[in-house]
Amino acid sequence: MKSFPFIKNVSLLLPIVLLGACAQPLPKSEETNPPPAVEAAPVAVEEAPQPAESKQETAGPLASLAWLDGCWKGSVNKRDYREHWLPLRGEMMLGVSHTVLGGKTQDYQFLRMEVRDDAMYYVIAAPGEKEYRFRFSGETTDQDNTIYTFANVEDAFPQTVSYRKGKEGWMYITVEGKLNGADRKVIYPARRIDCGSGEVLDK
Repeated sequence: MKSFPFIKNVSLLLPIVLLGACAQPLPKSEETNPPPAVEAAPVAVEEAPQPAESKQETAGPLASLAWLDGCWKGSVNKRDYREHWLPLRGEMMLGVSHTVLGGKTQDYQFLRMEVRDDAMYYVIAAPGEKEYRFRFSGETTDQDNTIYTFANVEDAFPQTVSYRKGKEGWMYITVEGKLNGADRKVIYPARRIDCGSGEVLDK
């Protein structure tokens, strides 16, 4: 707790002021007929306007992906990774991914979900590299899980990236396509976590 020296100084001076007042008797008129108390008129206090509550967008093409909002973490092949997505605003979601191996950063990327030319795109932007755009190709359901798939607009690996919304706070990111003529598929499971504490959340 901060200390306020000026309050301490006043408390030290207060007994001196009271002693000085006692040494000088009040006029008789003030002793017998003290002035009547004057009630101060109430002062109208204008309340400061309360900020409008931030409401998550529930309309538009990206509304079905608003569940990504928040932090996620997982681990594959001793690589610890996290994704952090900001809430949907202005027909766009912004995110960042961070992968660590052996206590050192291996990779990080900036992510976007956006609407462009009446279509949804998933965009990956690594520092110093060109952006990779994936156009939304469809939404499917499998065993009560919903899968959102994005296809690469260029002929490059990966050909598709999908986000699978699972139960009890689980998410699965699947990257697949052909690499050097061979099929390749990697699944990154992730759990929803509290962004501050890192504690796992079951929702």
